[in-house]
Amino acid sequence: MSSAIEITPVTAAGANLIRGYGNGGFRVASFPHTPGSVIVLAGQVISWQPPSLEKITKLDLSAIIENATGIDILVFGCGDIFTAPPKTLRSELREHGVALEWMDTGAACRTFNVLLSESREVAAALIAID
Repeated sequence: MSSAIEITPVTAAGANLIRGYGNGGFRVASFPHTPGSVIVLAGQVISWQPPSLEKITKLDLSAIIENATGIDILVFGCGDIFTAPPKTLRSELREHGVALEWMDTGAACRTFNVLLSESREVAAALIAID
């Protein structure tokens, strides 16, 4: 007897689970495929046009900083190839109580979903990939 195995993480109703990425955008929860980079918060998905990676500052992440009282972790997807984060960004976010987890976009999408399924207070800043 065979049975199907459900691999989608269990999350609260309405949670912004990332369901797909690539082709220059994202599919988040019930939102359609969103073209371009995005910031994903508990209740919203924000289109985002970040500067080049080496120039990103906390000002570019103001949507996350403004919601920092409910966010412990920022999962940052830096594109299809890992590059190191700007040197000051980690400490700038830490001043607001937010830990930065920087990785390639695919890993960031998967990590965000796992943390969300664990009911962690998490946000994602994701650079779109083709």
